[in-house]
Amino acid sequence: MLALFQTIDLALNLYTWVLIISAIFSWLYAFNVINSSNQFVNSIGTMLFNLTEPALRPIRRIMPSLGGIDISPVILLLIIFFIRSLMWTTIAPMFIR
Repeated sequence: MLALFQTIDLALNLYTWVLIISAIFSWLYAFNVINSSNQFVNSIGTMLFNLTEPALRPIRRIMPSLGGIDISPVILLLIIFFIRSLMWTTIAPMFIR
């Protein structure tokens, strides 16, 4: 059971980094720091969008518009942090003795 909890924790940790990289990439793209016409850059952006958008879309639907500021990645990071904390402090001790 410990291996299952560690695998879930690793997946959540990796997804946290994907969210952070996606947010930084979107800032770089919005401010024209990276070349948006480059096919490699465009494929990375598409990959990051496809990885993060399914989780961010429900949060964006619920949240009110903040006038161009998208805090849905921050909300999702807080949710992931809560799930990881809940998993290790409440759920895991019931199964791991």
